[in-house]
Amino acid sequence: MAKRDGFNLYENKSNLKWVVLAISVIIGGGSIFYTNFLVEKLQDRERSFIRLYAKTLEFTLSESVTINQDINFISEEIIYQNNSIPMIIMDSLGVIYGARNIEIDSSWTRARINNKLRSMVASMKKDYPPIRIAPIDQSTGQPYLVQYLYYKNSALLTQLTYYPYVQLSVIAIFGFIAYMAFNYSRVAEQNRVWVGMAKETAHQLGTPISSLMAWIEHLKTDPGIKDVTILEELDKDVHKLGLITERFSNIGSVPKLTNEDIMAEVERVIAYLRPRISSKVEMKVRGMNEQIFAQINVALFEWVIENVCKNAVDAMGGEGKLEINVLEGSDWRVFVDISDTGKGINPSKVKQVFNPGFTTKQRGWGLGLALAKRIIENYHKGKIYVKSTTVDHGTTFRIVLNRLHDSSYIP
Repeated sequence: MAKRDGFNLYENKSNLKWVVLAISVIIGGGSIFYTNFLVEKLQDRERSFIRLYAKTLEFTLSESVTINQDINFISEEIIYQNNSIPMIIMDSLGVIYGARNIEIDSSWTRARINNKLRSMVASMKKDYPPIRIAPIDQSTGQPYLVQYLYYKNSALLTQLTYYPYVQLSVIAIFGFIAYMAFNYSRVAEQNRVWVGMAKETAHQLGTPISSLMAWIEHLKTDPGIKDVTILEELDKDVHKLGLITERFSNIGSVPKLTNEDIMAEVERVIAYLRPRISSKVEMKVRGMNEQIFAQINVALFEWVIENVCKNAVDAMGGEGKLEINVLEGSDWRVFVDISDTGKGINPSKVKQVFNPGFTTKQRGWGLGLALAKRIIENYHKGKIYVKSTTVDHGTTFRIVLNRLHDSSYIP
């Protein structure tokens, strides 16, 4: 296969997610850092104002009544200008002397008000240490009526503290919605491509298949044909082409699921593949029971088994063992494990094996496993995944199908 140039979105999707995450973290971290910087500046300003407030109270209580005019000026210009920072003044005995900027219902009793203020003092202590107010008695020169001023951040500062987290949450929600919308659009576009390609392929195959069927019938009546085995194999291949056309026709429509014997269907696929792959590949089919039923669309399910088995044969280089185990599980499920002894899958590539375009072969489009995943998960409501893999030792793919709840039903 020719070397791919440019940036492959699917192969580099994991790296792209980390780049987007890193950019988001940088933007978010920068927003939080800058907001916290502003918060710290505002906190310093509020603390300075509270200290000035406390010193002013201490000064006014210490001065004589001869300067009442100056005290009134100080009270009006400094003390009563605080209309945003919640604060409480209390002495060491728990007597409350005043409070500002705290919501108190006028209908409350004094006891209820004091209980609320004391509970707020307890929370204020956790935020900031109280500021001591010790006015000086002018006659003795000693401090009297020592009080403590408790305070906390203003409502504006509190809102600013939580603002970046609210902002990032809104951005994250918007980003998630945008991602889901983009992802839905991308999936819808992929679906249209799948359906268009499948329908066109089925249409193109129709005419040559009909012609081949007519030629085979003509050759069967030719007495010159001695080896009828060749015609039988040709007939099988034409029938297979017709089945492939049916598979492509089912893409894009809702296929009908029927209760089928999985053991028999898997055996049928293996019987067709045996003469068409290397004789050095040993193929075995095992099952818990002779008959294990599950809900499948026969044409599409056989397509999945073929794709996984062909990938396994390629991984083994045309030589090794391929084993299929069919198991009945709990919760009305059936497991089909396809194991090979090939080169295995690098652990870093396991999540990419079902991406369209991913392939380890020199030739190939990387659509086989992607198509298998679509058929099992979208049409059969099951699962397909890498159950286990070891480099140079092999890989096991597991297909999960659904059974009818009435296990006694056999068509």
